[in-house]
Amino acid sequence: MASSSGNSLPAPEAIQVLVSSLADESPMVKQASMASLKSLAPLNPLLILDCCLTVSRGGRRRFGNIAGVFQVMSIAIGALEEGEVDTSYMAKLAKLATAEIISSKEIKADWQRAASSLLVAIGSHLPDLMMEELFIHLSAQSSALPAMVQILADFATSDALQFTPRLKGVLSRVLPILGNVRDQHRPIFANAFKCWCQACWQYSVEFPLSSILDSDVTSFLNSAFELLLQNWATSRDLKVRTSAVEALGQMVGLVTRTLLKAALPKFVPIILELYRRDQDIAFLATCSLHSLLSASLLSENGSPLLDFEDLTVVLSTLLPVLCNYTDVKGSSDFSVGLKTYNEVQHCFLTVGLVYPEDLFIFLLNKSKLKEDHMTFGALCVLKHLLPRLSEGWHNKRSALIEAITALLEEHNLGVCKALAELIVVMASHCYLVGPSGELFVEYLVRHCAMSDQEIDDIISSKDIFKPSYLYYSFQQKRSEVKIGAVRPTELRAICEKGLLLITITIPEMEHVLWPFMLKMIIPRVYAGAVATVCRCISDMCRHRSLHNDRMIRECRTRVDIPRPEELFARLVVLLHDPLAREQLATQILTVLCYLASLFPKNVNMFWQDEIPKMKAYVSDAEDLKQDLCYQETWDDMIINFLAETLDVVQDTDWVISLGNAFAKQYELYTSDDEHSALLHRCLGILLQKVDNRTYVRDKIDWMYKRSNITIPENRLGLAKAMGLVAASHLDTVLDKLKEVLDNIGESILQRFLSFFSDKSKMKDSDDIHAAMALMYGYAARYAPSTVIEARIDALVGTNMLSHLLIVRHPSAKQAVITAIDLLGRAVINAAESGISFPLKKRDQLLDYILTLMRRNDEDGFSDLSVELLHTQALALSACTTLVSVDPKLTNEMRNIVMKATLGFFALPNDPAGAVNPLIDNLITLMCAILLTSGEDGRSRAEQLLHILRQIDQYVSSPLDYQRKRGCHAVYEMLLKFRTLCITGYCALGCQGSCKHIKQIDRSSRFNVAKLPSAFLLPSRDALCLGDRVIVYLPRCADTNSEVRKVSAQILDQFFDISLSLPRPVASNSTPIESSYAALSSLEDVIAILRRDTSIDPSEVFNRVISSVCILLTKDELVATLHGCSVAICDKIKPSAEGGIQAVIEFVTKRGNELNETDISRTAQSLLSAAIHVTEKYLRHETLVAISSLAEHTCPRVVFSEVLTAAARDIVTKDILRMPGGWPMQDAFYAFSQHNELSSLFLEHLISALSCISGHKGDIGKGDLSGDSVVARTENDILQAAIVALTAFFRGGGKIGKRAVENNYASVTAILTLHLGSCHSQSVSGQHEELRTLLIAFQAFCECVGDLEMGKILARDREHNVNEMWINLIGDLAGCISIKRPKEVSAISVILSKYLNQPVRFQREAAAAALSEYVRYSNEGSSSVLEEIVEALCRHVSDDSPMVRRLCLRGLVQIPPIHINMYTKEILGVILALLDDSDNSVQLTAVLCLLSILQSSPEGVEHVLLNLCVRLRNLQVSMDTKMRANAFAAFGALSDYGSGAQHDAFLEQVHAVLPRLVLHLLDEEYSVRQACRITIKRVAPLMELDDLILLLNTHRFISDHRSDYQDFLRDLARQFVQHLASRVDTYMASIIQAVDAPWPAIQANAIYLSSSMLALTDDQHISASYYYQVFGLLVGKASRSTDAIVRATCSSALGMLLKSANLISWRADRLDRIDSGRSSIDSESSTRRS
Repeated sequence: MASSSGNSLPAPEAIQVLVSSLADESPMVKQASMASLKSLAPLNPLLILDCCLTVSRGGRRRFGNIAGVFQVMSIAIGALEEGEVDTSYMAKLAKLATAEIISSKEIKADWQRAASSLLVAIGSHLPDLMMEELFIHLSAQSSALPAMVQILADFATSDALQFTPRLKGVLSRVLPILGNVRDQHRPIFANAFKCWCQACWQYSVEFPLSSILDSDVTSFLNSAFELLLQNWATSRDLKVRTSAVEALGQMVGLVTRTLLKAALPKFVPIILELYRRDQDIAFLATCSLHSLLSASLLSENGSPLLDFEDLTVVLSTLLPVLCNYTDVKGSSDFSVGLKTYNEVQHCFLTVGLVYPEDLFIFLLNKSKLKEDHMTFGALCVLKHLLPRLSEGWHNKRSALIEAITALLEEHNLGVCKALAELIVVMASHCYLVGPSGELFVEYLVRHCAMSDQEIDDIISSKDIFKPSYLYYSFQQKRSEVKIGAVRPTELRAICEKGLLLITITIPEMEHVLWPFMLKMIIPRVYAGAVATVCRCISDMCRHRSLHNDRMIRECRTRVDIPRPEELFARLVVLLHDPLAREQLATQILTVLCYLASLFPKNVNMFWQDEIPKMKAYVSDAEDLKQDLCYQETWDDMIINFLAETLDVVQDTDWVISLGNAFAKQYELYTSDDEHSALLHRCLGILLQKVDNRTYVRDKIDWMYKRSNITIPENRLGLAKAMGLVAASHLDTVLDKLKEVLDNIGESILQRFLSFFSDKSKMKDSDDIHAAMALMYGYAARYAPSTVIEARIDALVGTNMLSHLLIVRHPSAKQAVITAIDLLGRAVINAAESGISFPLKKRDQLLDYILTLMRRNDEDGFSDLSVELLHTQALALSACTTLVSVDPKLTNEMRNIVMKATLGFFALPNDPAGAVNPLIDNLITLMCAILLTSGEDGRSRAEQLLHILRQIDQYVSSPLDYQRKRGCHAVYEMLLKFRTLCITGYCALGCQGSCKHIKQIDRSSRFNVAKLPSAFLLPSRDALCLGDRVIVYLPRCADTNSEVRKVSAQILDQFFDISLSLPRPVASNSTPIESSYAALSSLEDVIAILRRDTSIDPSEVFNRVISSVCILLTKDELVATLHGCSVAICDKIKPSAEGGIQAVIEFVTKRGNELNETDISRTAQSLLSAAIHVTEKYLRHETLVAISSLAEHTCPRVVFSEVLTAAARDIVTKDILRMPGGWPMQDAFYAFSQHNELSSLFLEHLISALSCISGHKGDIGKGDLSGDSVVARTENDILQAAIVALTAFFRGGGKIGKRAVENNYASVTAILTLHLGSCHSQSVSGQHEELRTLLIAFQAFCECVGDLEMGKILARDREHNVNEMWINLIGDLAGCISIKRPKEVSAISVILSKYLNQPVRFQREAAAAALSEYVRYSNEGSSSVLEEIVEALCRHVSDDSPMVRRLCLRGLVQIPPIHINMYTKEILGVILALLDDSDNSVQLTAVLCLLSILQSSPEGVEHVLLNLCVRLRNLQVSMDTKMRANAFAAFGALSDYGSGAQHDAFLEQVHAVLPRLVLHLLDEEYSVRQACRITIKRVAPLMELDDLILLLNTHRFISDHRSDYQDFLRDLARQFVQHLASRVDTYMASIIQAVDAPWPAIQANAIYLSSSMLALTDDQHISASYYYQVFGLLVGKASRSTDAIVRATCSSALGMLLKSANLISWRADRLDRIDSGRSSIDSESSTRRS
């Protein structure tokens, strides 16, 4: 041990270093030093205090971190035992701290707080000494007076039991100077008094207060109380006043009651005055006020000091404070506001416990004031105290109800909220009974009825209150007090929840709620609460004992309850909105089921069956929104529900009464309310069921009178109602309409004049005309067909509709268009009923619609795009209706309609909700025109083709939605056209093959007009199938599944129609049986598409083109192929691919039908497409089509076209820089990859390139400037042939592959060697030859199928930096060895001979290749392998380091089955190269050693020790990779450390183990990982089980320094316990590592050595190394430039000093010499930092 050595350990010097390190510039060092000193403080607090005292003598100006020193000193003082406390020494420390404090006027600096904590720590041992030191500076003249008082406050807070008995001394010294304290210091003194009083209250928990509160202390407190109250609490400084009031609040319980009573008149107003400030101050004031009230009212020593009259001012001030409370938890003021609210309620409860009745009266009186903040506060207090003072307030029920009743008309939202909450509390205590209870329930319902629109109006109004937290004065500015942040939605939610709560949870409320809640359904003001009211009624019916008889009896006995008919009428109309708030529709339907007993008996069963269906429809709001017509559907369901209910009732009187109820309830809805429209329809369906004409006429008049036709929804509802009535009372309705029409005649003239005067009147006239049009239209729509003809003729004949064209507003236009459409539908319905008649002036009506459909920008509606689209959609629908009625559409009118409407196909897709219906209507119109125009089938065919050609631009549009529209339109028209062509007759009646078709024309002598239209069919040629097919066939491969399906259906319809038409006899067409079979196959595909849209599109398209190929005639096929260029250039990629696929299919199956002209034109069309397509893949597919054309027709013609184009491009274009690549080269690739064409194409190329090898260098374009035209042509052809040959090799054709198979080894060897030569030239800047060679090599790779080798070339082409070309050769050789292992031996034999070449680059290339080929040499004979090994061994001493490395790498890659034969030679080479002068060769040797050791070779034992020694030398290399692999190789050698070599190798392990441990936290990750693996491999050899367990912990693999240091401590413990004999060696090695070049390793060595010293019990080790390590630590901690080293030294010093071996230093003290020296060192350290 150190103590036995005769020399004491220099612990004081170590502590001094640690203390000096507190001023280090690195936070990490500061933290480590602080941690060590804190941990050492309990061991020798006096020494630490000495050292800290030494550095602190100069103060903070000489030591940069005096705060840290003071913190350490405070901890050390706290660790002192009772006998260690030296009063004089503590006095010295106290003086030091106070000296620092008084040296500055600051009181909040970190060093001052640390000095204060030091004094507090001294006070914990010697409170009197500390206080005496402070008392010295407790004088008015001392600048440190505030700091001293603050320290006393801190001491009182930290140790109340020691401070409180000494309170008298403190007060006796503080009070005399209290009157002279400056204003800026008064908050500190006030806070001190607060802390001292709190200490007294804490002391009272353990001991009685009487033991310390003697007369003197009480007198002192009274004096202080008076001073604070009289002077400080009235200061102008808000901070002084606030702190004084806070202190007085703590003192009120400690002063005498006499003084307290005398102080109340002044103290209370002072507190109340603070409520004018912000929330934080209001909270402090409320806390003090609560303490004051508790001390004044609840004292056990006498009666209350305050009468209630005295408290009224206080309570009046507190009430507005409650306005500050908010429920918005996201607010930053929520916490303070909530605390203040609770404190105020505690104050009121304190008063209420003493004066309950007076407080009740006070609150009621305040609630009656016309001041919102007072009312709100009173209601909040009543709500809070009602459950708590229920016994004292029980007899005040009537007064409370009367007061609350008077507030029900209050409009302030905050008051309303508090009132609603109070009503719920009153209900829970049975306060709500009788009429007053109904009144309160009505109040809740009224506020539940706030609609969203009303809430928006309130928010946007000027009266909306905003939160204000600044004014709470009871004396002034009351108008500025606002009540919290209550929002209307919050008030509504509270009322809804409250109403449901009292309904469900309070059984006593049943007698108040029923049947009173029924009254809440009818009034308009409660409309917004109907959902909640219905829910309450349903809950009562479900959970209460309400029986049907009782319900009926109570409803009938009370005259103020609405009649069932009125309830039903109201609820049915309120069903209108299925998405209304609170699931209104569901709640109404539910309550109707529960109230069914109030209605006629026979409706109950009907409702029980029908209402669940309606509830199911509206149950899922999100699903409902997906249906754009959900509102219309829901309204129709309501009307049907009402109609069926009326049918079921069969009670005329009840129906009449219900009608009267409907009529009476018009006043419940505004004209712009959509419910009014539904009310019209409800009354209309009811009148339909009534036979009393007088009653019907009265109600019609009433309905029209109460309608507002300026509202489109109301106008439409009125028109539908009139139509419903017309179904039973047509004449009555028409009479009413005629009367209205007669009255508006004057308005037409007024409208005409308005164009020249006031256009504001135009809107009113539009509304009148729109309403009249709609009413006539719906009257016609619903009227009986038997009587409608005369009415329509009269209406159209009067030209009344012409007057409606002057409307301008979109809604009015839509109404007129709808009316015309309804007239046409009425004609169609009559025809369907067997009553046919023509619609007079039909063309004029069409012209009306087209006029109304146009856009009129001058009318100011140009921005209403959605309205315009809706108008146009309605117009198209109306046109379709009119086109479909008799008489037939004329050609002139047909053309006008088409010209006006076809352009709608180009509309953008948005807004989809408006555009999609318009497009659907347009398609329907086109089909109707096709069916109704034209005189015969031929004219319709011409019209069909004309329309289709105009739609082609949309069918091939790049926009998805336009293609879909176009295809749908084409398909729908073909469906209609097919109905005209199903007979299959020609113009003269022939069926099947016909010889008349081409002879019959319009000028023939036959009078075809006399023949039936069925006989006037078009010819097949008239359909132009070839042109049509190439348009629609690519769409069958479209990206859109819908377009694909419809396109297939289009083709099906075309061919179905063509087969039904007569065929010319001379036509060269497919046999009819094959055609029908193909058509059947096509229809099967369509059927599959209809069933399963997820089917593979490619499979579908294949079947489609197969069928089309059969169905096309020869002429149609040629036309299709000639037009393929447009299809291939389609803007949709899959469609373009489909066009290509179709061409391939056609030429494959029917190419033999084409002549050379057809072939040439088709090839040109395909080449044109290949040039113009920008997509590379499409170009490739186009070239495949060209190949297919050559294969199945005449290849000579196709090759001629391609080669001619290629030669022309080489001369005229820069083929290497063409965008998208050179199409002709792609053609060469296509031919080379073609199984059938590749041999033909290669034969032509070989014949043209027979002399290329001799003149390859003369083929470039730059060498042709002086040649003749012929020579130029030849060279162009030659250059094109070279490019074609390269492309052919890349294509990987079988011919090319077969050509190189026989000479594969020679070709590969030559190419490999020339890579070296070409790279040598590339270094000098000559890249062309290398580029050419790489291209050739790439072509070769593609030819022989070595795709991986091609990727290697593409990745590394032209790289010559950092010897990357060597790696390229190695990768190529490895790839060849894997692909063709049988060729390896032959290649290796050739390359091994080139190792003797004088050219270094060739030797390196050969060595690089051989190093890979040798791995696969087991395929050849053993003599070949011997030859390769001999050559590699012979050149490991080559002049080139690269050759040496590659030869060594090749040796270790000998196949495993042969490696043992050459182990001795290989290990000898490795051992020699481990000492090579080149670092890269050394690294290669280490890597090769690792590699060969993995194969477990024999003979390693003989060189094991030599390898270990050389690896140990490399483990300290600065090269990270070298260091990591050297460690890893040492671990790999551990597999041979058993047997005879065990002891020798174990010595090597012990020699390297410290280094391994230290590098576990190396700066490089790879080194860390290698060391971890190596330690785990060598650990078993040491036979230490505990060490194995330690290596399996998380700390071993962690990269965090804290975990690593924990591991080092555990490992040191293992060394000390189990390897004591090795500790000496370990220590020497570790100490040597302290000087390592890496700071992290230095730190690791420092920590490990310290850990071992701290744990060892070996006296020899302690004597040998303690002083050395201490010296290193002290030196490094003082002089090291690395923060990690200094920080670790600090931690290590602390660990050493804490060790159990070093107990002698715990009694050491710092002598003067050391002290002086340390002071000097600390000064230098401070300067350094």
